[in-house]
Amino acid sequence: MSAATPEPARRVRADAQRSIDALVEAAREVFGVSGVDAPVREITGRAGVGLATFYRHFPERSDLVTAVFRHEVDACADTAATLADAYGPLEALVRWLRRFTEFVGAKQGLAAALHSGNPAFEPLPAYFRQRFEPALGSLLAAAAAAGEVRADVDPLELLYAVSRLCSSGVDHAGDERMVALLIDGLRFGAGPKA
Repeated sequence: MSAATPEPARRVRADAQRSIDALVEAAREVFGVSGVDAPVREITGRAGVGLATFYRHFPERSDLVTAVFRHEVDACADTAATLADAYGPLEALVRWLRRFTEFVGAKQGLAAALHSGNPAFEPLPAYFRQRFEPALGSLLAAAAAAGEVRADVDPLELLYAVSRLCSSGVDHAGDERMVALLIDGLRFGAGPKA
């Protein structure tokens, strides 16, 4: 195979995928309590796998941090479609922004790692935008079409605003109050299109 031809992605065996999933879930839980520098043994113990399995799937700690971040981004972004199916446009938007607020608040330890200068994390902000911008954009568009929020809100700007409001990682109740005020601001000037 030439250097110009990319190697096809290998399929992961079901048992290997279960180990990866268990490690990512365990790391998510451990990172939430002990931070991203938690001992590997704590993660493997919670996942029920050995150290060799851990290092086979995640040779560098940055590989695990990246996997956890992507998993959490995907779970949050995917919630947008579920909420849009279950609730009216404004309620779906409000519930998703609350979910995103929880995501931001819970990821403070990951954020420090992501801004560490490690080149392994460089693609993650683009991944964040690729997953969250369309998710929020669809919810905003539906709420604007229903006349429930302003039509001039940029999804990326709103994501950054919520992220900045929740940057302390200390006062989750305060974060929720600030985001509620932001949501009230989205309603200002809303109304049915003429």
